[in-house]
Amino acid sequence: MGRRPRASNETLIELFLDMLAAERGASANTLDAYRRDLTDFSAGTDVAGADSDALRAYFGKLAKRGLAPASVARRLSAIRQFYRFLYSEGHRSDDPAAAIEGPKRGRALPKILSVKQIDNLLAKAREGMTAEAKSEQLRAARLNCLLEILYATGLRVSELVALPEATARRDQRMLVIRGKGGRERLVPLNDAARRTMTDYLALRSEAKLDRSKWLFPSFGESGHLTRQHFARELKELAAAAGLKPSQVSPHVLRHAFASHLLQNGADLRVVQTLLGHADISTTQIYTHVLEERLKSLVRDLHPLAQD
Repeated sequence: MGRRPRASNETLIELFLDMLAAERGASANTLDAYRRDLTDFSAGTDVAGADSDALRAYFGKLAKRGLAPASVARRLSAIRQFYRFLYSEGHRSDDPAAAIEGPKRGRALPKILSVKQIDNLLAKAREGMTAEAKSEQLRAARLNCLLEILYATGLRVSELVALPEATARRDQRMLVIRGKGGRERLVPLNDAARRTMTDYLALRSEAKLDRSKWLFPSFGESGHLTRQHFARELKELAAAAGLKPSQVSPHVLRHAFASHLLQNGADLRVVQTLLGHADISTTQIYTHVLEERLKSLVRDLHPLAQD
C-alpha cells in the first residue's frame, strides 16, 4: 500500500475540528477558539512535517509577541490535542508536541465583586426602569433581568443570552440548562429572578416583541442578544454604578455567584454542579474562598483564639 498523500494544513485542521464536534460535542465557541489557535500556528508551518524544534521555535515567537502565559498554555493545549489526533489517525507517525513543556504559571484567582457591589449594580439597573421613554424602560428591564438571572444562577454568558422565551412563561423554580458538551443540568431560580422576568416580559409584550422564541431577542443573525452586546451594556452600567468597567464582566458575575455561595457555606461539589463544570479541578480555583472561611471560623469559634 502506498503512503498516504500529505494533506494541507487547512484540511488537517478541519478534520480535527470535525472530530471535536462529532465525538466530544464541542460548542461553536470552542471550535472557533481552536480554529484561531491552530490557524495562527499553521501560518508558515508545515503541520504534517513539523518536528519538535519547529514547535519550540513557534513558542519562542509567541514569547517575543508578549503573549500571557495563560494564552501560551491554551495554545499549547490545542496543539497537543491536534497532534495526538493526527498521530492516532495516521496522518503522523510521531507526536512532536509530546516533548514540549508548557510555561510555568500560577493559576490566577478569579476577579470577584462583593455583595455590596452586586447590590449597587442591581440598584442602578432598576433605576433605568423609571425612564419616561418605553424603549429605555425595556432596555433597562432587559439588563436588570439578565443581571438577576446571572447572579442567581451562575450561568455561562452563552447559556444566559440563549435562554428560550418559554423559560419565563413557566412558573418554575428550576431551569434545565444544556451546557458544554451537551450536558444538561438543573439550576434553581430564585423569586427575585422570576419577578424580573415577569416584569421584563410585560414590557416586551407592550412593545410587541413577544413573538420571538428567545427570552432576549435580537435582530442579529443569532436571533438572540449577543454576548458582546450584553458585556458592553454591563460595562456601561458598572461605570454608572461607580465601579471600574474593567472589573465587571458577565464572567465576573459568574465568579461572584460561586464565591458568595462558598462564603455562605455551600459545598464545593454543589457549586461544581451548578456551574456545570465537568471536573472538580476546574471548581477548585475557588478554594481560596473556602480557606478564608475556615480561617475565620477558627478565629471566631476556637476557644484559644481569644487568648
